[in-house]
Amino acid sequence: MSPNNEPRLSKAERTAQAREKARIIRDAQLKKQKRNGWLIRGGVLVAAVAIVVIIALIVINTQKANEPVADSGAVPTSMNAYGGITLGKDGAVIPPTTTEKTVDINTVSDNPSPGATTAFALDEIGIKATDAGKPVQLVVYFDFMCPFCNQFETNYGATMKSLANEEKVTVEYRALGFLDRFSGGTNYSSRAGAAAACVAETSPDKYQAYLDKLFENQPAENSKGLNNATLAKYATEVGAADINSCINDKTFRPFVANTTALASNHGVSATPTVFMDGEQWSSTESFDDFSARILAAKK
Repeated sequence: MSPNNEPRLSKAERTAQAREKARIIRDAQLKKQKRNGWLIRGGVLVAAVAIVVIIALIVINTQKANEPVADSGAVPTSMNAYGGITLGKDGAVIPPTTTEKTVDINTVSDNPSPGATTAFALDEIGIKATDAGKPVQLVVYFDFMCPFCNQFETNYGATMKSLANEEKVTVEYRALGFLDRFSGGTNYSSRAGAAAACVAETSPDKYQAYLDKLFENQPAENSKGLNNATLAKYATEVGAADINSCINDKTFRPFVANTTALASNHGVSATPTVFMDGEQWSSTESFDDFSARILAAKK
C-alpha cells in the first residue's frame, strides 16, 4: 500500500504519537543523565581513593623514616669505625685500619667542649699527621643535603682525584646526618649516608660514583629529599649491587648516627669540614693554597 492510500491520523492520534516520541526521548535522556551521574560519582570515588592511598603512603613512609634507629649496628667492611671510606689511586678502596665490626652510640662520650670553634682530639677519631713517605691523609666530612658540600665536591673533586692518582693523598669521605632536621621529617641526610654505606658494603668500588650521583641529584634543603626507592635506583644506575633491603632495613643507620655523634663531639660543627695531614682547612684560605701548603711541607 502506498503512503497516499494510508488512512490519515486524527489530530488526537497525532498528538498521542508526538507525546509518545517525546516520552521516549525524555526517558533516554534521563537514562543517559543517570548513567553519566554514576560515572562522575565513580570517577570522584576513584580519585578520592587514589588521594587517600597517596596520603597513606606518604604517612607510612614518613613514619617509617622516623622509626627509632637502633643504638648499635654493623660497620661496613670497607669503612672504618669513624665513618670513613678511603680512596686511593684510580679510586681504589684502601682497607680500613680499624678492626671494630660494630658501633654503639651509647659508648660515644659527651662533648667536653661544646663551644669549640675548631675540631679537637682528632687522633681519637683517626685524624692525624701522616708518616713521611706515605700519601697524606685527606678527610672530608660532608652531608648529602648540604649545598656547600656539593659545591666543594664540584670545585675540588677533580683536584682530589688527581692528587690521589699521583699518590700524594688518600681521600676519605665521612657522611654525616647534620641536616636531618631540614628534610621535612624524613631524615634524608642520614638515609642517604646509610645508603652510601650500603654501596660501600656491597660494591665499594662504586662509592665515588654513587656519591657523585647523589650530588648531581641533590634535593633542596627543607624538602623531603630522595625516597628510599630512588636511593636504591641510583645505586643500580652506577653499577652497584641491589641495596633495597639494606636501605629499608636501616642496616647502616646506627653507623651514620655514630659517625655524626663522634664528629660533633670532637668539634666538627659544620659541613664540609676538611682535614689534611691532621690540620683543619679554614675558608680564609683557598683549598688549593691549603693543599699546596700541606704537600709542600711534607717534601
